[in-house]
Amino acid sequence: MGIAGGNSEVIGGIRCSATPIWCKMSDFEVAHMSKWIILLGVLAFASLTHAQTDEWKQLFDGKDLTGWKHVGPGSMTVEDGLIHTHGGMGLLYWAGGKLGDCAIRVVFKMRDHNSNSGVFIRIPIEPREEWMPVHYGYEVQIDNQPEDAGEDEYHATGTLYSLTKPLARPGKPGPEWNTMEITLDGPRTIVVLNGVKVTDYTEGAPVPEKKFNFEPQRGTRPNDGYIGLQNHSDNDIVFFKEVAVKMLKK
Repeated sequence: MGIAGGNSEVIGGIRCSATPIWCKMSDFEVAHMSKWIILLGVLAFASLTHAQTDEWKQLFDGKDLTGWKHVGPGSMTVEDGLIHTHGGMGLLYWAGGKLGDCAIRVVFKMRDHNSNSGVFIRIPIEPREEWMPVHYGYEVQIDNQPEDAGEDEYHATGTLYSLTKPLARPGKPGPEWNTMEITLDGPRTIVVLNGVKVTDYTEGAPVPEKKFNFEPQRGTRPNDGYIGLQNHSDNDIVFFKEVAVKMLKK
């Protein structure tokens, strides 16, 4: 149905028909309403962008290791929708770039009652071999019983390996599932395991001296870095069901 043009007039650069609302508005009112329409559009876009930051992005699709690379001995495979560690010591790292100011969620289980593995964070450069991440990144440890290997609680699940004392030890034995959330908030690292905080560490806080030569070098780590999953040895079999990231609201 067309609009007759005989009774139209131009107001504020807009040609109006005889309909009552727009044609009775002054130039000032049209300009004022236009600003509000633009503002509402900006707010709607910002709201959409904000909502997207609340979403977890899956780094493992349950099918293959697209986006991941492996360095060092051993390997990782995908079996029955799970990442399966083989041999070691090696590292499967996310090759999609550095991560910082985010939360990382890792869901894992041990094949046996206890196994050794780890989630690496704040690795300063893309790994080319397995020891650089150990010494210059952080390993969020997976090992419920470090005492069995002559180590202490500073080497228990959820700690920054050999650097932090656990606030609690809520790790579940195999084959129960564990959920680990690692928050990288600038220089602060928080680890929550099965809903219980285990680590809350800020760069520069005091740490104990090295006890073993395989422990990491002391010193600060970058605010963002590469992340990875460790395959430790033939006797330490760990399965990973989920690796996801969510950016923090800043």
